[in-house]
Amino acid sequence: MKSCLVLIDAQQSFRHRPYFTERDVPAYLAAQNALIEACQQRGVPIVRIFHVDGPKTAENSFALESGHVRPLEGLAPVEAAATFHKSRHSALVGTGLDVWLTQNGVGRLVISGIRTEQCCETTARHASDLGFQVDYVTDATLTFDMKHEDGSPLPAADIKARTAAVLKDRFARICSVPQAIDRLATPA
Repeated sequence: MKSCLVLIDAQQSFRHRPYFTERDVPAYLAAQNALIEACQQRGVPIVRIFHVDGPKTAENSFALESGHVRPLEGLAPVEAAATFHKSRHSALVGTGLDVWLTQNGVGRLVISGIRTEQCCETTARHASDLGFQVDYVTDATLTFDMKHEDGSPLPAADIKARTAAVLKDRFARICSVPQAIDRLATPA
C-alpha cells in the first residue's frame, strides 16, 4: 500500500503565539526531521499542509500577509509532492488533499506536525473515517501546555499521551519514528 507523509502545520506561525515555548521543539525537530529524511530516501511522497486563517493582516501570524506561514525554522528541507492551505482543523476539509491522495493511489497516511491534539488528531480521525489507514507518529508531533477548566495545568506530555490513547486501534496505529520508518516498506 502506498504511504504518504502528511506534514501538518509545521510552520513558523506558532513561534508568534503567546503559548509557544521552545522547550519541546528540539526533540520534535529531531523526530520530524528523521521522518522527513527517511521518506525522502525511500521515495515516499511528502504533503505539506499550512494553516491559514483569521484576518488577512501582517499582525496575524496565520495570515499569508504576516510572512510566518512558512516552514518552521530548523525543519529539514522538504521537496513537497503537494502543498495545501487549510483553514479548518482537518487537513482534509476544503483543501483537495483527499482528491490528491486518491489520484496518487495513497492508502496509508503517516501523520506528523503541530498541534498533536488539534490538527494532527483531527486529520487522523477524519482520514480513518474516509477509509485511509493511519500511522500516527506521536513523537513527530508537537503541542504546548494548556489549562483545564479549573485552571490547573495540563502538560503537553499528558496531551500527547491522551491523544495516543484515544486514537490507538480506533483511528490509527500509534508509531514511534523508527516504527513508522519500518512500516514505510511494509505493505499494510
